[in-house]
Amino acid sequence: MNAKLTPIVKSLHFYKYVNRLKRIANEEMKLRELFYDTITEQQKAEFINGQTIMHSPVKYMHNIAGGYLYKLLSFYVDSNDLGFVGYEKILISLTRNDFEPDICYFIKEKSDKFTLNQMKFPAPDFIAEILSESTEKIDRGIKMLDYALHQVQEYWIIDPENQTIEQYKLVKKKYQLEFKAKNGNIKSITIPNFEIPVQAVFDKQEFLNTMAKL
Repeated sequence: MNAKLTPIVKSLHFYKYVNRLKRIANEEMKLRELFYDTITEQQKAEFINGQTIMHSPVKYMHNIAGGYLYKLLSFYVDSNDLGFVGYEKILISLTRNDFEPDICYFIKEKSDKFTLNQMKFPAPDFIAEILSESTEKIDRGIKMLDYALHQVQEYWIIDPENQTIEQYKLVKKKYQLEFKAKNGNIKSITIPNFEIPVQAVFDKQEFLNTMAKL
């Protein structure tokens, strides 16, 4: 038994706690259904621990980094028929939370099962989040924990202000830092033979040179 549950299970108020948790869970499920019914394609919104989180517009440097990485990944993945790369508006529906990561990749075995009208997607195999002041706490907190819990094998945190990329590898349901740099090359763990210069995500000429080589 999980050690955190032991005091509750042994408590004389056990059933009181169970009933209260059921009410909380039911209320949250109703809020989640409302979230699905009201979000639109024009919004970037996430459902996190019972709350709808709306995201503000991003800075130019955020858009550049996300755009460059998406183009590099999607071109490489499509050219080699390796699966599907989603950008910003892909709703990842996990056990409790719904996230819209900046960039995500699904292996071919998963993406081949997607339908054209599909709106909710399972946990991907690779996720990249672009840091901003308003999202850093979430990206390094609940998202990192939930992505690991749902077996997302590789997680990149991209810092456009400091021009660095952190690469995390899933090891026993926890992320282990494999790489952090602002120069040199980064090689994906989950996308076969995908390797790019770190600066290709931040610098236009480096991006163009890398695209030409893929």
